[in-house]
Amino acid sequence: MIRRWQIVVCAAAVLIAGPSASAQRVPEIGYIYPAGARQGSAVDVALAGRYLEKVTGAVVSGGGIQVSLVEHVKPLNGKDITLLRDRLKELQAQVAPKKGATKDSGDDGKALPNAGEEIDPEAVDKEMAEIKKKLGNPKNQNRENPQLAEDLLLRIDVSPDAAPGRRELRIETATGLSNPLVFYVGNLPEHNEKEPNEKAADIQVLPALPLIINGQVMPGDVDRFKIPLKKGMRLVVRAAARDLIPYLADGVPGWFQATLGLYDADGKEVAYVDDYTFNPDPVLVCEVPADGQYVLEIKDAIYRGREDFVYRITAGELPFVTSIFPLGGPAGAETIVEVKGWNLPQDKLTVNAAESAGGIIPVSVGKSQWVSNTLPFAVGTLPERLEQEPNDQPSEARKITLPIVINGRIERAGDCDVFCFEGRAGDAIVAEVHARRLESPLDSTIKLTDADGRTLIANDDHEDRGAGLITHHADSLISTTLPADGTYYLHLSDAQRKGGPDYGYRLRISPPQPDFELRIVPSTVTVRAGSTVPVTVHALRKDGFAGDITVMLKDAPEGFTLSGGKIAADKTEVKMSLKAPSGGMKIPATLAFEGIAAIDGRKIVRRAVPADNKMQAFFYWHMVCAEDFKVAVLGRAAPAKKPAANTAKPAPKPAAQTASNAKPAARTAKAAAGIAKPPLTRKANTQ
Repeated sequence: MIRRWQIVVCAAAVLIAGPSASAQRVPEIGYIYPAGARQGSAVDVALAGRYLEKVTGAVVSGGGIQVSLVEHVKPLNGKDITLLRDRLKELQAQVAPKKGATKDSGDDGKALPNAGEEIDPEAVDKEMAEIKKKLGNPKNQNRENPQLAEDLLLRIDVSPDAAPGRRELRIETATGLSNPLVFYVGNLPEHNEKEPNEKAADIQVLPALPLIINGQVMPGDVDRFKIPLKKGMRLVVRAAARDLIPYLADGVPGWFQATLGLYDADGKEVAYVDDYTFNPDPVLVCEVPADGQYVLEIKDAIYRGREDFVYRITAGELPFVTSIFPLGGPAGAETIVEVKGWNLPQDKLTVNAAESAGGIIPVSVGKSQWVSNTLPFAVGTLPERLEQEPNDQPSEARKITLPIVINGRIERAGDCDVFCFEGRAGDAIVAEVHARRLESPLDSTIKLTDADGRTLIANDDHEDRGAGLITHHADSLISTTLPADGTYYLHLSDAQRKGGPDYGYRLRISPPQPDFELRIVPSTVTVRAGSTVPVTVHALRKDGFAGDITVMLKDAPEGFTLSGGKIAADKTEVKMSLKAPSGGMKIPATLAFEGIAAIDGRKIVRRAVPADNKMQAFFYWHMVCAEDFKVAVLGRAAPAKKPAANTAKPAPKPAAQTASNAKPAARTAKAAAGIAKPPLTRKANTQ
């Protein structure tokens, strides 16, 4: 029977904290499989993690989803295994008594723990099957990955009107909420892989495209699928792997490095990819050469694998945007954007930033009922212009007036764009490239030279701590003070001497524009009612900003308070204390934080973006942003009881073992089998 509880429809994440935090174990989940479902469908979903006992609900962002708990499986310890084996022997003796045994006795003639009870063969068979399943769990012996030790089986129901797109799912237990993991709602048919599917005789033929394929890659595994294709089809195959689980702390390079291959009926390779530009998740695009049955293959680049190597492939003649240009435009205006890609219904679109004061706008293209991938479009507040060729040499450099943002492209291999401006001694100048952070493949390098060609300052890579999913910080930044009056030249090129129509950039050249961003870590906390929990806010200071930043709660539910919320001028982070209301909360609360600072006489307010620290390849740490900050407030812990005076009488001698007093042992064995408690139910909650 399915244990029923319905989800809280909102974004969340939680870590247990507060005075009793050391006694609590926060639930953690390592993967979800499949990592998505179609609108209007119901799917069984497997999760693995640890500390998943006493599941009470789930928290999913976006709405339109209901979740039910089907089963929780935890590896057995030695005592549990012994109890279950003993119980299995008892049951076997009941249904298959040997010669000389009776219904009330075992093989040795001694009374069984349930002597005198009527035997229900169907119930006994069912209990035996449950015990064998628990004893057969390979994780009882294999504990190489303790972070994946426990398993959950969920039923996820997606309503027909649930908005398609990326969601975050967390598990709720009696001790708090788990970390978030990605779960997608799609509008395409979905297919889950079935093993074996490596040898030609075992490869399954997939339904007609377009569709989504869900699977897992185990050690040395290669998953293959047969797909019928027509000549001339402009096929797009996109694999989501790192997108689902950005960092595997105990793996190198730190994520599932998927590869995609397409082969014809004779086994000839038609196309193969192991990434997409700088993104580890591959995208395979090709024009199908002939009608026929093709084989689509996915594997890890170096044949690693594990149950959390989960993938989600989207395949079909679907729209896919490879680049846009320009990569941004001015706030308060419309920008005509050139769009390149596959299966697109148009080559231009209008991005409306009339309501934007700056930031990022997602851009996508629709075709029929299908929508393409999204690319970021940057909205700025400085004057803007387009780069003009030729400008490869200082003699061809285009004159500019600062401050300015230049939208350009390194159009061919070896191309270099040069710009010149007039400066005065003592002027502070910052030049910054936004390309990789806007999903351009450009690996920029910039240098500033004087009128005589002397290099004053140069930079290749500049780390942006706010870009948590980027591991190669390929965007450049220089900051300097001009030594004399005169003409200066800014040179921009690709560090690897590559180029092409997709190699766009936004180059800002200006006096310093002091500013800051904030990240609050972790994205979720759990705290006892009336207690406090620590959170850390990181200040990402820009262009030399060194002022104080005051961090505050914004429109928080009644009872929440924040103390210690000031990042001093010489600091880049501060640990703060968040106090919870004195009463527990039935559902997690969404909190918003903002930082306030004075810059050049102006009041600047910036949102503190929730994030989680993730480790990559045993060493590197990244702040990965989440949708919202969530806090679960648990009821107060029961006060500790004073030890009572020792007035107990000496314990009596144990009675001889009889059929009647042996029954508790049988019940203990049943409890180990997981059949002792009634199902837990919970009504739906929304927020």
